[in-house]
Amino acid sequence: MPDEQRPRVVIVGAGFGGLEASKKLACEEVKLTVLDRTNYHLFQPLLYQVATAALSPADIAAPVRAILHDCKKVEVILGEVQSVDVNKRLVHTGDLRVTYDYLILATGARHSYFGHPEWERLAPGLKSLEDAVEIRRRILMAFEYAEKMYAENTGDAAQRSGAMTFVIVGGGPTGVEMAGAIAEISRYTMARDFRYIDPSKARVILIESEPQVLAAFPEDLRNSAMKQLQDLGVEVRTGVRASDLTEEGLRVGDEYIRSRVKIWAAGNNASFVGKSLGVPVDRVGRVIVNDDLTIPGHPEVQVIGDLANFTNQYQEPLPGVSPVAMQQGRHAARNILGMIEGRPPQRFWYFDKGSMATIGRNKAVADLHAVHLSGFPAWLVWLFVHIIFLVGFRNRIVVLLQWAWSYVTFNKGARLITRNFQAETRPPA
Repeated sequence: MPDEQRPRVVIVGAGFGGLEASKKLACEEVKLTVLDRTNYHLFQPLLYQVATAALSPADIAAPVRAILHDCKKVEVILGEVQSVDVNKRLVHTGDLRVTYDYLILATGARHSYFGHPEWERLAPGLKSLEDAVEIRRRILMAFEYAEKMYAENTGDAAQRSGAMTFVIVGGGPTGVEMAGAIAEISRYTMARDFRYIDPSKARVILIESEPQVLAAFPEDLRNSAMKQLQDLGVEVRTGVRASDLTEEGLRVGDEYIRSRVKIWAAGNNASFVGKSLGVPVDRVGRVIVNDDLTIPGHPEVQVIGDLANFTNQYQEPLPGVSPVAMQQGRHAARNILGMIEGRPPQRFWYFDKGSMATIGRNKAVADLHAVHLSGFPAWLVWLFVHIIFLVGFRNRIVVLLQWAWSYVTFNKGARLITRNFQAETRPPA
């Protein structure tokens, strides 16, 4: 088919959903344009390992152009989308306007601070490589400041304690994984690196407003996760909320906790792009899509992943996890190929294979529906799944070797403090 006769498909976002759709459409008879504000696909489930110095950023990212290079008809554009005009079929990104015949929006979500955007500076979340590197810097700098205070005999007891107190707000999978990883790096990896402080005495506090952590998991796995966290020395506070965040600390229920490092894992807001479509959105900005992932009145536009509010056959909204986005991406691509051939878009059905969360070395929980796993068996399943879905052969080999080395030696090889070193010379909280 001549190039000018091929329908133009634009995919905004190269995350899990956008990449799956791109791979399915890349070598078809379409003009495919992939738009993203970064030039790489990020394996978000392992961001916490970058944040806790277990992996380097390049281990969990792969260039989008390299992933799609086998098909020469694919156009990749680096840019951040500001809005979409569904009536004119235009995507606006800076000075560039991209026309489309079919559009897939997969721009994801960012952190939600529940009406307190000023807290983002004090308690960063974990959605991007930049977030992970910044959190890693804060964690490592906390130990450096504590060492300096003890070496120079400065600061009172509360300041010294606050320097090695890490608070994670939110007890979902991200919060649980961060809490377990910080506890491990404190008690094992960092324990031999300092002369004046004992990193194993660091406090790691996990805050969850629900009665238990991992609220979406079955009760037996929630209980197991609580026990495994406590075995690592994590202080789990449930049924309370964080408030009054400052540089020095935060309030948890009626208690004020001095803490230099605070990490946010408590909520999400969908990308602002969804609101430009002129269709209904939910309270966190997700686009309320039809059962075929299209938006009302515009079957040529499909919204997937964290940007979509899709209700399954049990009248339950699907969670914002990578398996949902990947299945939706493949389905959206099939819909487009069908519409090109004159068929209407088909209903999306999600096949739920289960969920899992890792807590630490030999510690994890896995809900596989037919069976619930905890501890070492769940940890092995988690390792296998994440290696299989990691993009790029090189990344799989590197990550597997890093994990093997860390397992044998307890050594994390990416303990690098980068960016804003001078800005961190203020007195510690």
